[in-house]
Amino acid sequence: MTDDIDQLLITALMEDSRRSLKALAQISGLSSPSVAERLRRLEERGVLKGYTVEIDPKSFGYQLQAIVRIRPLPGQLQEVERQIMAIPEFTECDKVTGDDCFIARLHVRSMEQLDTLLDRLNTHAETNTAIVKKTPVKRRLPPMA
Repeated sequence: MTDDIDQLLITALMEDSRRSLKALAQISGLSSPSVAERLRRLEERGVLKGYTVEIDPKSFGYQLQAIVRIRPLPGQLQEVERQIMAIPEFTECDKVTGDDCFIARLHVRSMEQLDTLLDRLNTHAETNTAIVKKTPVKRRLPPMA
């Protein structure tokens, strides 16, 4: 489990993963070496899995984002998973229960590109696509307490 100080450090890093040890020490009231040790322990326990940068796909020309529900045809599950992994425009994919086996996030530059990429899956799966208009809740942590 994590204590209040660990949760404070995690929250601070979620807000800005580039915060320095000195800044984290000021936020937590600990020394920089103590913060470094806590972060090291959180990493070793798998609580902190990495530090990341958020990039806007639109700055690279990806104007559309889609959520794609994918239902492989009988016997095609592994092939569909392989194809999803091979298409870099799929930026996220979850294997789920229910009628669809995969729910994936796809970034494309145009509707034509969307059609082209989905056509690559159509011989192995049925797809259902929704264009993302807005993301009112960005990816976030569930409550830690």
